[in-house]
Amino acid sequence: MPVISPNTRVLIKTYLESFIEEIVKDYQGRNIQRATNAKEYLSRSSNKGQLAPFQAALIPPELIRINQFERGLSTKLGNSFEECARLIALDNHQAVYRGYDLKNKVSNAAFAEVELQKQNYESPTKRKPSLEQMITAVLNARLDNDLEAKTVRVDLYIHAKDGTEYFFEMKSPKPNKGQCLEVLGRLLKFHLLRGVNRPNVQAYYAMPYNPFGQMKADYNWSVVKQYFPFEQAIVIGNEFWNIVGGKTAYEELLEIYLEVGTERGKDMLDALAFRY
Repeated sequence: MPVISPNTRVLIKTYLESFIEEIVKDYQGRNIQRATNAKEYLSRSSNKGQLAPFQAALIPPELIRINQFERGLSTKLGNSFEECARLIALDNHQAVYRGYDLKNKVSNAAFAEVELQKQNYESPTKRKPSLEQMITAVLNARLDNDLEAKTVRVDLYIHAKDGTEYFFEMKSPKPNKGQCLEVLGRLLKFHLLRGVNRPNVQAYYAMPYNPFGQMKADYNWSVVKQYFPFEQAIVIGNEFWNIVGGKTAYEELLEIYLEVGTERGKDMLDALAFRY
């Protein structure tokens, strides 16, 4: 039995169609001038550093426009994952928000401890603590006489029916070192602003898909393994979508993406290649 309801399926499909249409319109209108000769092209300038003389010489402007569209779409896909997760979660949990502002008065000393924990985790000479140990250290650093109002925005917040609060930072499955440490700090701050450790509050780095395979064990991006508590603080692919909507949510959602891609594929090619 499907876990995504018929009504939610329609909402997701409608959203994705609009999402694709907006990006196509953006790239459809871009004028990519064909290089008429080498001297003419080499006389051009670009304040954004977008000149590529050998690429422009070999590839028709229509293909360049399609390639730019693909890269732009990949950059913006994260927004679609967040919205689809929100729509699916609404059917399964008591409260769901995107861009949720988590607010509370918290100790400045504990806020500083978050940065210290990040530095310790980054250090190659120190034993890496578990996520729970880091949360405990931050909570234990709280003082009563240095409180200040703080706000931290959460990509996706889910308040489950059993009372568990989930805080998800939804980012690329291939982050760099800085992104790993930034997300780690945000997860610690989520726990600090709520004032509790796991399991009542569960903060995760959510990767909507696994670029290495089906299983979490297939994941093999070395930067994450070195600069983030992978096993404890990351939910990836089916593991994430299962929390959001149930065991088959990931597969069902991908089927909706496939349906939209199949139905709109020819229109996308016509709009981007021929601009009509």
